[in-house]
Amino acid sequence: MATKKPTHAQVAEFEMLWPILKSLLAETKELSKKKADNPLNKLKIGMINKVLERVKKLLATDPAIKFLELLDDETLPSNSDAVFIIAQYDAAMEQYKDKHYGYDNDKLEHGWFTSN
Repeated sequence: MATKKPTHAQVAEFEMLWPILKSLLAETKELSKKKADNPLNKLKIGMINKVLERVKKLLATDPAIKFLELLDDETLPSNSDAVFIIAQYDAAMEQYKDKHYGYDNDKLEHGWFTSN
């Protein structure tokens, strides 16, 4: 299955979101190490979901989208649950980059394969 190349705007969105997602994952892992079963509060869930929603929008046409869920602010997931979910987003972003970034033989450099 051929995947559609991202636009320059999508690449810019990716490059803005992925470091934020990685930071959320690292911080949530630290929380999980100390108190794995403690629930996240609604503020943290809201902040995390704001990033996850943008990632889901970016990956809307990617097959990985089927496996990405937001954190539920009603059940208040534990720190370890949040790590699990954010890690799935991180893996999906890595797969996205692997599909759309690489060595361009025409330009003799690494870069994004974009549609515009």
